[in-house]
Amino acid sequence: MKAKKIMKVDQAKGKKPLFVQLILENIWSLYDAVLKKDKEKIDKIVTSLGLKIGAREARHSDPKVQVSAICSQWLPISQAVLAMVCQKLPSPLDITPERVEKLLCSGSQTFDSLPPETQALKAAFMKCGSDETAPVIIFVSKMFAVDTKALPQNRPRPLTQEEIVQRREQARQRHAERLAAAQDPAPAGPTADGSTPETSPDGEEPKGGEPQVGSVTPMPAPREESSQETNQETFVAFARVFSGVARRGKKIFVLGPKYSPVEFLQRVPSGFSTPLDELPAVPHMACCTLEHLYLLMGRELQDLEEVPPGNVLGIGGLQDFVLKSATLCSVPSCPPFIPLGFEATPIVRVAIEPKHPSEMPQLIRGMKLLNQADPCVQILIQETGEHVLVTAGEIHLQRCLDDLRERFAKVEISVSEPIIPFRETITKRPRVDMVNEEIGRQQKVAVIHQARDDHSRVPEGVQVDADGLVTMTTPNKLATLSVRAVPLPEEVTRLLEENNDVIRSMEQLTSSLNEGRSAQLTQRTQERILGFKGKLEQHLTGRKWRDTVDQIWSFGPRKCGPNILVNKSADFRSSVWAGPAGTATQEASRYRDVGNSIVSGFQLATLAGPMCEEPLMGVCFVLERWDQSKFEETGASDSRDPGGEGPGGAASCAPGDGGEGRRGGHPEPGEKRAAQKAEPALADCYGPLSGQMIATMKEACRYALQVKPQRLMAAMYTCDIMATSDVLGRVYAVLSKREGRVLQEEMKEGTDMFIIKAALPVAESFGFADEIRKRTSGLASPQLIFSHWEVIPSDPFWVPTTEEEYLHFGEKADSENQARKYMNAVRRRKGLPVEEKIVEHAEKQRTLSKNK
Repeated sequence: MKAKKIMKVDQAKGKKPLFVQLILENIWSLYDAVLKKDKEKIDKIVTSLGLKIGAREARHSDPKVQVSAICSQWLPISQAVLAMVCQKLPSPLDITPERVEKLLCSGSQTFDSLPPETQALKAAFMKCGSDETAPVIIFVSKMFAVDTKALPQNRPRPLTQEEIVQRREQARQRHAERLAAAQDPAPAGPTADGSTPETSPDGEEPKGGEPQVGSVTPMPAPREESSQETNQETFVAFARVFSGVARRGKKIFVLGPKYSPVEFLQRVPSGFSTPLDELPAVPHMACCTLEHLYLLMGRELQDLEEVPPGNVLGIGGLQDFVLKSATLCSVPSCPPFIPLGFEATPIVRVAIEPKHPSEMPQLIRGMKLLNQADPCVQILIQETGEHVLVTAGEIHLQRCLDDLRERFAKVEISVSEPIIPFRETITKRPRVDMVNEEIGRQQKVAVIHQARDDHSRVPEGVQVDADGLVTMTTPNKLATLSVRAVPLPEEVTRLLEENNDVIRSMEQLTSSLNEGRSAQLTQRTQERILGFKGKLEQHLTGRKWRDTVDQIWSFGPRKCGPNILVNKSADFRSSVWAGPAGTATQEASRYRDVGNSIVSGFQLATLAGPMCEEPLMGVCFVLERWDQSKFEETGASDSRDPGGEGPGGAASCAPGDGGEGRRGGHPEPGEKRAAQKAEPALADCYGPLSGQMIATMKEACRYALQVKPQRLMAAMYTCDIMATSDVLGRVYAVLSKREGRVLQEEMKEGTDMFIIKAALPVAESFGFADEIRKRTSGLASPQLIFSHWEVIPSDPFWVPTTEEEYLHFGEKADSENQARKYMNAVRRRKGLPVEEKIVEHAEKQRTLSKNK
């Protein structure tokens, strides 16, 4: 301190750190002087720092005002932030080659697999040049809504000197006309009794009045139109220039997230010289003009003529071309950048409709604007025609609804109760009952039989083995399917969810090969598929899962979900890995149509489960046997005897359809030939065999699920709560009331705050934030983020079967069953039948005193 030098080694023991000596102690001394109202010290600090504090702030009784006045001049935050941005944020020229390659490669592509024209753009990224030859590359990360009045072109601007003089002259002329109009009726007053003065005012008044009426009445109309225009929302694109100079009026390509430069280069030869408007139409590519460029100055926008590379800007006039994100480029060989990912997942759904049906067009327009303005919201139209809004949580939902009412739609809307998603799954047989006693053999058999009798209720034509194998026959009795449902391990379900994009690329390749189109996978995609297959083989081990991975036929629902269909039938072999390997057997192509029907039935079954029509999760359906020998025999006999009825005609129909068979004996020759061409032997009175196979496979999967222990899966939030030690008990009380589970609790160092990490069901989260703030007087604040799906342990179909369960739960077992409550709520919302206990004896209870 004496020499005022910074030494590398500690010169004396117990020295304070440098940050404390040079920075914190100065700030502490200022606060200490202000709080103790030491006027001499305050004046000394102000004088030494060279500040000018107003007399009002210096005499103010509130110390916060004095501290704010001194610090705002001594350490202004605007200069500090700007200086840190200039010092710490990297220059656009410092972009690394790895980041450039990552921006140019979307999905599972590698940089080496891109066309040469696209790879040449890497140099433009690295150079970040602003010369005329540099390609203009701009990335739009999101669209944000701005009131039309706030745009620079609509803002009132200061008048020039010439305009002020012109308006002054116009005002003088209007004033002179008013004086002349006021003086004209004055001499006509005394001579009003004559005929001429009577007619002259009548003739003059319309002439003088018509211009007034004409000049006054049309004025409100333009004002109304302008008010409507100014009340509208305009979208401005939030963008960054990576290369080239963005200039106003420049024509540029708008590339959507699904645009492929390979497809453009195949259609248009390299070195094209045609105007942009005459180029052939390419999917997900449009051409537009940069109309307005804005400098984003906080809440204000300022007009710009051009923006050099490396800068952030706002672009107006793109709302008809860009939905949420896009890439703007002057060279169509540029690929679209990867859209930004968000940590919050949309999970909460509500159905909305206008209170007055005539306002439906305004609501649809408002929902489109909301979808464009909020990158984390989703707008869906369900099969029922409902307009569904999907948001990240309760607070996000409330904000979106307020924006719809007040900004975008400006109509009154009706909102349904939140639609909470669930998933259906199956588990292993329980080893203990509801009173934690081990299930003996007799009890286990009793539980299985009761579950089958009460809830499965399989029809007569369905065979169910003791180990859960369900065998069903198509309505025409020509094909038989045997299906078993097995729960997947949790690791496999998680793996299927994480590799959703890999499964999609496999499905796209398989569909391309089936349609006869050429398709190739990049080296990186093939490596990811092989790695995905290797991980599946690691987790699916043991005698039960032997050779299962090679026999996977499809994933579901929508061919990319967390359920799998395994084909163990000896008659027909098909695997989802045949497409990526590039080899499909001749047998597979022969049975492809019927096989597609089985896969379609599996997709329908996994899309809507038997409990409450919710999608399945973590279920493996095993096709043990697939017998269509009778169908092949029927086809062979029909080919030998094309003129006869054959067993596929009358023999497979119901007895009441005999009239059709008799009519078929004497048809017209033309009708017979047309029927033979249009209706081959595959169709009978039950419809085509493909439709029968879809329905049979779907029902077999549902029955295979129902003979296993079924469970609901709930969506779970990760809940982070910061609270003081005084209110910990109240926080735990609110969590336990809402089926929450505390995962972790730790104290923040240096404070009395606790950080609590908990899991909370999405279905119980509505009103959670308000309740926890009320119970803790605002000392605890939760943060909810969607985390995972979790199995609800309770059985929704459970009924007491043993004597101990009867004693503990009673004969009716009417205690709260969380899974049954959720299941019945979903069924009631979807209009499905609900099994609920009703009052058996509704008579008023008679007391002993009344019987006397």
